[in-house]
Amino acid sequence: MTFNRIAVLGLGKVGALAAQLLHDTGFQVTGIDSQAFEPKTFKTQVANLSDLASLQTTLTPYQAVLSCLPYHLNKAIAKVAHDLGMHYFDLTEDVPTTQAIIELSKTSKGLMAPQCGLAPGFIGIVGAHLVNQFDKVRSLRLRVGALPQNPTGLLGYAFNWSPEGVVNEYLNDCEVIEGGQHKWVSAMEWLETIYIHGIKLEAFTTSGGLGTMCETYLGKIDNLDYKTMRYPGHVQLMNFFFHELLMRERREEAGQILTNAKPPVADDVVYVHAAAEGWQHGRLGRKELVRAYYPVEVNAVMRTAIAWTTSASACAVIELVSQGLLPQQGFLKQEDIPLDLLLKTRNGSLYNRFETQGA
Repeated sequence: MTFNRIAVLGLGKVGALAAQLLHDTGFQVTGIDSQAFEPKTFKTQVANLSDLASLQTTLTPYQAVLSCLPYHLNKAIAKVAHDLGMHYFDLTEDVPTTQAIIELSKTSKGLMAPQCGLAPGFIGIVGAHLVNQFDKVRSLRLRVGALPQNPTGLLGYAFNWSPEGVVNEYLNDCEVIEGGQHKWVSAMEWLETIYIHGIKLEAFTTSGGLGTMCETYLGKIDNLDYKTMRYPGHVQLMNFFFHELLMRERREEAGQILTNAKPPVADDVVYVHAAAEGWQHGRLGRKELVRAYYPVEVNAVMRTAIAWTTSASACAVIELVSQGLLPQQGFLKQEDIPLDLLLKTRNGSLYNRFETQGA
């Protein structure tokens, strides 16, 4: 089922931009939020998104839905989409949410495609592209960092992403493949140093960034892991905050404290570092994709790096599904999406157009 009518739920920075990009691509878009949205360059609607009965009525006119809401709402939204036979897309990094959607996909009439953002999402598509260039792979290391360009304070951070999502990533266990074995390890561990364009960063384990890649590559890759990148010293302070001060037991309050201390900034940067090592024609080698993405102007409005990199990936996947170039039913793994195909879409091409911006 190809489609054109799509509802975008949640009109924060990412959702509003995703709706705008889809509108500019030619989709009939309705942005739906619990509050009125201005300015209106696409159709909008106010609705109670936590009321499932009314949500089913709200979504009935559409062929697809993109949820840009906090992860804890997505199970219910996916169930409504499933019951209506719609295509479903979201940005979640939450593992239990994804597992619930996988179960729904077994009986879905449309496509169930969570994890369509930056990480999970674009980083997995890049990782699969690197893996496919080898005959045998010994390691795939995926790293993403969304950071302020001009950090202040000891944390060196700004909450340009959902505080619920960040807290979730920092506290939930992380899937890895180590020595050919599928394992779960603690978040905020396995600390390492990385340099990108001369900038020193630290990287550490966080939850959800791999999506379904451990399942896909178990038995095929000896070592696979995902880490978040931050400025040096960040993870030590976050471990103190969550574990010594026991804020891990008060997640909602922790998110409020951190967002109040480190509010969003306009001048951000998204670093992507993907590296695969393996054998090609009997020779050991290493292939990398390392990028820095900066804020850009879209429709005469400056968009943060985290907003456009997340939105562009989701919208590119939606483009490909609408064109019949990806499956139309069941569950979509991000690593099954060809990078070359994604970058040829209107929205995926933003990654090539803006990769050197601000460098």
